[in-house]
Amino acid sequence: MTRWPLPEPMRLALEEAARAAAEGEVPIGAVVVRDGKVIAAAHNQPRALNDPTAHAEMLAIRAAAAALGQERLDGCDLWVSLEPCAMCAGAIVHARIARVYFGAADPKGGAVDHGARVFDQPTCLHRPEVYSGMGESEAADLLRGFFRARR
Repeated sequence: MTRWPLPEPMRLALEEAARAAAEGEVPIGAVVVRDGKVIAAAHNQPRALNDPTAHAEMLAIRAAAAALGQERLDGCDLWVSLEPCAMCAGAIVHARIARVYFGAADPKGGAVDHGARVFDQPTCLHRPEVYSGMGESEAADLLRGFFRARR
């Protein structure tokens, strides 16, 4: 079986996830890309920032909006190591992210392909294209290792 290299943004998101793990945070990383250029990268930091909303996606979206000087991220793609939760999916909608690429599925907390399925709701204001599974095994391995070490 031929294993294809990961796209650069997903590789960067996984590097961010590894940084989170090294800091004692749940290993999730996110990268915002526009026109092939990385605009922002972040990892989970709820504990470090004492902020329950400091998920990788939220931090990356905030940094990208600041870098671009606008609240809408039209034409931007979000690459994230784990399926976004409902809060992050809502932020993706409001930011008008064009495409979401995520690695591992999250049957318990995810809200894109699981749970609330935010983008499928009739009241959803914007529906990004969604691509899943790139870097899935790498992201899942990071998460499993992180939680195994804490049990």
